Amino acid sequence: MEKISLKYVAGVMLLLKSSLIGFLVWKIVTSPNELQSLHFDKEFLLFVGAGFLAQIIDGALGMAYGVSCSTMLLGIGVPPAIASASVHTAEVFTTGVSGLSHIVMRNIDKRLFFRLVFTGIIGAIIGAYLISKILDGKIVKPYIAAYLLLLGIYILIKSFRTINDKKSNWKHAPLLGFIGAFFDSIGGGGWGPIVTSNLIDKGNSPKEVIGTVNTAEFFVTFFSTGVFIFFIGVDAWKTVLALIIGGVIAAPIGAYLIRFLSPKTIMRLVGVLIITTSTYTIYKSLH
Repeated sequence: MEKISLKYVAGVMLLLKSSLIGFLVWKIVTSPNELQSLHFDKEFLLFVGAGFLAQIIDGALGMAYGVSCSTMLLGIGVPPAIASASVHTAEVFTTGVSGLSHIVMRNIDKRLFFRLVFTGIIGAIIGAYLISKILDGKIVKPYIAAYLLLLGIYILIKSFRTINDKKSNWKHAPLLGFIGAFFDSIGGGGWGPIVTSNLIDKGNSPKEVIGTVNTAEFFVTFFSTGVFIFFIGVDAWKTVLALIIGGVIAAPIGAYLIRFLSPKTIMRLVGVLIITTSTYTIYKSLH
């Protein structure tokens, strides 16, 4: 695997991304009823806002787009499967740009990339299938909210920890990739907080970890999106479009804010946001 050039990885990414764009364009063109159903109403603006806030967080922190966006969508009332499908479809575009940028800047460790990507794809496919076909959305919603709540607490605790110097270690990277992708597909987020934070905590270079994990995330989100499209379609393309619009607007702002806020401060803000919103979602689900 180490003999495979990153240029080929970038080429595959561009091919897959182009195929998804082509499919979405074809779907919209051949479904005029869906196109006519688009209304720039309050709901649409709420989705734009969710995408906007999530992208600002991700741009400043380098993770937590999915978990932040999914938490807000669940809080708004979007069903778990639709929320996860929408977030992952939008993420194909954001992670694609991010991954290609890291390849150009050579922020990637190829050995770590191939240890993550294959098990990550398998975990993403299994998780997406379960939330699409097996698990009942109404029943599983409070459990997903509880998972996001724990993830928020995890992020908050991480923000107060000092990372000690350790020898670089990615021995359990394949298992970590599977677990991160599996819960990411089911919960709509968690790949970054689970995979990135654990690899950095084990002493790996933050620069290479973020670049490698973000690039692998493109393939995770692409294949989970494929499963979602196959089983539940793209009826939620209104949500997807709103998330993309919000993310595009927020992208330069998030990159700008990173100059003024430390990563630990952002992690604390993200943790509090996720804990608060998830708690509210659980409360609504039980009453």
